[in-house]
Amino acid sequence: MQYKPFGPTGLELPVIGQGTWDMPEGGAQKAEAIRAIRRGIELGMTHLDTAEMYGSGAVERLLGEAIAGIARERVFVTSKVLPSNASYKGTIDACERSLRNLGLEYLDLYLLHWPSSVPLRETMRALGDLVHAGKARFAGVSNFDVDEMLEARELLGEIPLACNQVLYHLRERGIERRLIPAARAANVAIVAYTPFGRGAFPKTSSPGGAALAQVAAKHGASVRQVILAFLTRDRSVFTIPKAATVAHVDENAAAGDLRLDASDVEAIDAAFPVGREGPLATL
Repeated sequence: MQYKPFGPTGLELPVIGQGTWDMPEGGAQKAEAIRAIRRGIELGMTHLDTAEMYGSGAVERLLGEAIAGIARERVFVTSKVLPSNASYKGTIDACERSLRNLGLEYLDLYLLHWPSSVPLRETMRALGDLVHAGKARFAGVSNFDVDEMLEARELLGEIPLACNQVLYHLRERGIERRLIPAARAANVAIVAYTPFGRGAFPKTSSPGGAALAQVAAKHGASVRQVILAFLTRDRSVFTIPKAATVAHVDENAAAGDLRLDASDVEAIDAAFPVGREGPLATL
């Protein structure tokens, strides 16, 4: 697993982490999801992402079960406050709920899930106070465009803005135009969610699918591994694919050791053009 500096935090995190959106919340599938998360940690995928929105806290509790008994310093746990809870007091209270759900004394990273109608200054003040109180080690945002991201960074003052978590996959590459360069210049990590797209996974019969298959065959890798390696090729970009089975986790983790060469990147770039930079989606 490759590690690289995570924005201004002074830490190095794995290029491939684990997302938990839409994780199963009961039965045999939940048990398998817990095994998958634990397997991912064993393989170095120690950046674990969740949010109070996911299952209205149920997924945070699932993640808490998965990491119970694991040394706290082995994992880097992120959660997010909903915009509807993003007032000063609402943010503080939401963080406390997330900590209870997860069974933790502190979060490694706490994010505003997407821009809120609450003044950003108020939410950033709450995030800063949570860092000062030791409830979160770092603060960040999610689904913020360039100007919003830089404003959040300024409002945090002496506390660094650790990351901006955004949608990024082969058919949604618009963030490469302005957002990724701006984040790189500001030393803010980009954390990409939904790296395989929402029902937009390339078919093997398509030109894009064929290009991916060719690169995968060259490296003895799977197409999914090639996609993850491509998306994390920039020094400022990390990704957090969800995997609810051990087999899927094993596949994702192996992408952390895959290095594409210039010809690979050129082929994928041609097959999946960047396109225009549109409004950011939210999840």
